[in-house]
Amino acid sequence: MVNLTKVTVLTLVGLSDHPPTMIGLFVFFLLIYLMTLIINLLIFLLVLTDHHLHTPMYFFLGNLAFLDMSYSTVTAPRMLFDLVTKSRSIALSACIAQVFFYVYFTSSELFLLSAMSYDRYIAICHPLHYKLYMSWRVCSNMALSVWVGGCSLSLVHTLFLLRLSFCGPTSIHNFFCDHPHLFQITCTDPFENLVAVFLTGASLGLGAFLLTFLPYVYIFKTILRIRSKTGKRKAFSTCTSHLTVVFIFYGSLIFIYLVPSSSNMFNLNKTFTVVSALINPLLNPLIYSLRNKDLMEALMRSRCYIKLIKGLS
Repeated sequence: MVNLTKVTVLTLVGLSDHPPTMIGLFVFFLLIYLMTLIINLLIFLLVLTDHHLHTPMYFFLGNLAFLDMSYSTVTAPRMLFDLVTKSRSIALSACIAQVFFYVYFTSSELFLLSAMSYDRYIAICHPLHYKLYMSWRVCSNMALSVWVGGCSLSLVHTLFLLRLSFCGPTSIHNFFCDHPHLFQITCTDPFENLVAVFLTGASLGLGAFLLTFLPYVYIFKTILRIRSKTGKRKAFSTCTSHLTVVFIFYGSLIFIYLVPSSSNMFNLNKTFTVVSALINPLLNPLIYSLRNKDLMEALMRSRCYIKLIKGLS
């Protein structure tokens, strides 16, 4: 038996070691992060305050905006701190906490996209019963299930991580902590963790995948039965934003977690991780807001209301 010293501090390799490149990356991702916070916060506040947006569709969109703010905040501030200070060390406890929140918000968004698919299915395939099937009680229960389900899944992964020991190497080839990275550097057999990841991924992940895409089979069948071209275009336009977000989200996750990783794939894996963790939270509100007439009108009403208050004061 060989005595192994347990490690309590890990090292994040980050995106670059070249100082000029690090400055450029800091400025770029700081702008990305600030835009993500501002745009998502704006959408969240509009949905919260404008009664015209108090519908199931925008209720879920408000949840998505809050998730994207939280999702980005898990990784971006730490990465920006490392780029400025060139400090790559992170405590093991902080690393595991980052894993918990990253998995929490990622899985919650996975479930939320399923709920939004169901909302589009009811709106297009059963429009006469929409208010009955998508009452506020139903929407609240669905949102609660999304958040509780994401927390439960993340808690399972985090508890299994606590059984792992780390004794070197301590370098994580990314700019934040995620459980696959920790499996690569642990000196404990991660078999039980891999089984837990596989079982939860196969059950909940596959379930969320089917609940997201199966409704669109019926949605497209319904749209094809619409005789009017204008009606078809209008029905399909209500789904394009959601479908775009779904494909980008699932595409990046599939590459990160399902494509076999190797030393030759680290840089490409980092690229897709950046897209998933930092770019997606900004793209989501842009995809929904730029083509959304209701959000633009709500923004104009809020501007007029602010001007009115200033005029009265």
